[in-house]
Amino acid sequence: MATNRKLGVTTDIRLAMLKNLTTDVINHGKVETTEARAKEVKSIVDSLISLAIKEKDNFEMVDVKVTKAKLDSKGNKVTELVKSKNGKEYLRVVKETTTESRKKDMPTRLNARRKMIRKLNKVKDSNGNNIDLPTKLFEELATKYEGRVGGYTRIVKAGPRRGDGAEKVILMLI
Repeated sequence: MATNRKLGVTTDIRLAMLKNLTTDVINHGKVETTEARAKEVKSIVDSLISLAIKEKDNFEMVDVKVTKAKLDSKGNKVTELVKSKNGKEYLRVVKETTTESRKKDMPTRLNARRKMIRKLNKVKDSNGNNIDLPTKLFEELATKYEGRVGGYTRIVKAGPRRGDGAEKVILMLI
């Protein structure tokens, strides 16, 4: 009977720990941890990458009407002076409507994206902008590993940890 390792912690702590490690591997490409944890995370990361490869090209391009604030040459919003019903004047931002072409996920790709979001945490870069990890999986990693059949990660032993002597390993994307 195949079961998950308990890793010596309660269920909610274990799931959070695996989610954090999985996010770090996808985001940074490698993580240093213990051997038992790395073996659990390896299976999760490999399944996410194989799911991304399977659903990589399952989208359609659609035209979407987008309303944005009009910007001047310096990048500031353009405003106009408007009079209200009761006679007061105020500044209103001038808006412009354009049409953009965007990717729309098909139902199976949307389901795959939701599965990925369940296994990954939200991440921000050094500037505070959100990093979309499912998109990174679909666009970068899926194209990188497209020809492979499994084996997207590697575990390299790094020796015993100081203190408790647990076997340290580095889990990295190949």
